[in-house]
Amino acid sequence: MKQLLRLSLMFGFAMIAFIALAQKPQIVFENLEHDFGTFKESDGVQTTTFKFTNEGSVPLILSNVRASCGCTTPKWTREPIAPNSTGEIQVSYNPKNRPGSFNKTVMVNSNAENGTTVLRITGKVEEREKTLAEMYPRKIGALRVKTNHISFSRMKENETKTQDLELVNDTDKPIKVGFRTVPDHITVKVEPATIPVNGKGKLIVTYNAKEANTYGFASHRLYLSIDGSNDYRASVGVSATIEEDFGSLTPEELAKAPVATFSEKAHDFGEMKQGDKKDHTFMLTNDGKSELIIRNVRSSCGCTAVAPAKKVIAPGESAPIKVTFDSRGKRGRQSKSITVITNDPKTPTSMLRISCNITT
Repeated sequence: MKQLLRLSLMFGFAMIAFIALAQKPQIVFENLEHDFGTFKESDGVQTTTFKFTNEGSVPLILSNVRASCGCTTPKWTREPIAPNSTGEIQVSYNPKNRPGSFNKTVMVNSNAENGTTVLRITGKVEEREKTLAEMYPRKIGALRVKTNHISFSRMKENETKTQDLELVNDTDKPIKVGFRTVPDHITVKVEPATIPVNGKGKLIVTYNAKEANTYGFASHRLYLSIDGSNDYRASVGVSATIEEDFGSLTPEELAKAPVATFSEKAHDFGEMKQGDKKDHTFMLTNDGKSELIIRNVRSSCGCTAVAPAKKVIAPGESAPIKVTFDSRGKRGRQSKSITVITNDPKTPTSMLRISCNITT
């Protein structure tokens, strides 16, 4: 008797589940994918429509339709779709600044038996021809350039490198280019000195790392005179990271080289009131067999002052590097870095960090 009752209950539950399943809507799409083919970027936004039918016995509701990226925008039927009725999802793709092939998806969530459906759009965008202003977006006076900064990246201390920057004159008159101020370790010229109407020229910059007489990151500005103008905005930034050349050291010299060891690489001042100053001292020890020389010390912010006690540290000797942080004008969590460059061939650049939380 109990077995019969148990079977009856199981059959009843199965029937309820079957009825509930039978009463669910069913979303059926005509197509799950659309290929836009190849089109030009200048053709603008492309749109297709995915049509579907509710083949269930109760109303279908689309709860959410979301695209895989912001370049794809879906619009869809918001009201409930009755059984055997149709709805649609309109999907648009914006090709602006997106040349090349694309493959994007749209996730459709509903109360249907198959509650999640993935739609897909594909295609290929042919890049439009860029305007002169787009190809040379920055300006130096009346001249157009792709960038107003020349980076020599990493340079050895005795190295000399040359780079050039294209100058474009898209005005209706020739432009004469001269120079107001140029650092001593940089040589610069323009060819031709007068750039013709709708013509191009080159700003040629040569950087002499030896004459720069520094180590680490160095930045400068070249101030140009455009048709005799003294406008300070007509300038080009020049930067380089100058490194000591250890390539010629023999194995014996490397074995006797200095070794820079810090007592710690980071310090947290904890809570600070705005306007307060706090000091911390990092200890630098020379664990090598020859003199350790501090080539350069730089902080990431003017709010951080750094004062090494000495620049030359004997083998086995330690020297303090005092760091003072000024919290004036700061608020919230702060993190600053101090770069220490030495003649340690294995670790010539060390990064120290200080941090705090500033309260008013």
